Amino acid sequence: MSGPEILALLLIMVAAAALWTTVKIVPQGSNYTVENFGRYTRTLQPGLHILVPVMERVAHRVNMKEQVIDIPSQDVITRDNAMVSVDGVTFYQVLDAAKSAYEVDQLQISIVALTMTNIRTVMGSMDLDELLSNRDQINSRLLHVVDAATESWGVKVTRIEIKDIDPPRDLVDSMARQMKAEREKRAQILESEGLRAAAILKAEGEKQAVVLEAEGRREAAYKDAEGRERAAEAEAKATQLVSDAIANGNVQAINYFVANNYVKALESLAKAPNQKIIMMPLEASSVIGSLAGLAEITGEAFGGRAGRGGAGSPGNGGGGQRGSGGGSAPWGNPGGGGDVPRV
Repeated sequence: MSGPEILALLLIMVAAAALWTTVKIVPQGSNYTVENFGRYTRTLQPGLHILVPVMERVAHRVNMKEQVIDIPSQDVITRDNAMVSVDGVTFYQVLDAAKSAYEVDQLQISIVALTMTNIRTVMGSMDLDELLSNRDQINSRLLHVVDAATESWGVKVTRIEIKDIDPPRDLVDSMARQMKAEREKRAQILESEGLRAAAILKAEGEKQAVVLEAEGRREAAYKDAEGRERAAEAEAKATQLVSDAIANGNVQAINYFVANNYVKALESLAKAPNQKIIMMPLEASSVIGSLAGLAEITGEAFGGRAGRGGAGSPGNGGGGQRGSGGGSAPWGNPGGGGDVPRV
């Protein structure tokens, strides 16, 4: 190649290099910071941009998308002197590319260090039980503190999550025994409450049964008393009727009354299961006389057919007459004064 050709090639190469350094295409989700002789001048948004050759250059390419950083595991001593291992993750997003590029050096390392420091501060002020049961509260407190500290860096911390809290093995065993004892205690309490409720229900049922039984006995007593009262009223009425009949001159009524009670007494004695022989220290004539009174009352009730006319009746030639021999009993003596009663 001749000298002019070489010179032309060099000029083309310089022009291509100058064009490459002056034309910049910023992709979506990124911002570029531009420096003019080492001094920040502006931020390039996504799109096509032309820089001043030699004077301007792209200094930092900043990712504007939300990013996640793993927080390494570290040992934390709680307020009750328990040692636990804790790790987590932090989500952040750059809002100001210039601040993130010029206000802090090594942004991600700085965020990790700040998060780890605050984890020790927040979790070290809590007991182990609070640490294990209030993870949401820990995340909220960490987010508030770290976000406030990174605001001057043009960074928004969107979320901090504690992934694992790992107590020592002996502490885990102690917690397991404590949990088992607590559950056994709750089970015993529930069982005792069930037994108490069952005993209460049983006592209430027995009480109600006793009350109902007492009410039943009271009702039965009322009914029994009412029955006895009605029986007494009936007996009194019957006695009154007999008394009225006697008062009216009907002597046969008292014979009926005495004979009826006498027969009932004999019937009760005969029905007794332990009685085989009945001794009657009474005169047979009294019983037969009472029966004679029954016969005469029956005869009067049927229009005087009984005790009149016929063989053996009072007033007949062959039988005894009432009042013969001076007696007043309702029977006669055959032949004028015999002992054998006749009905």
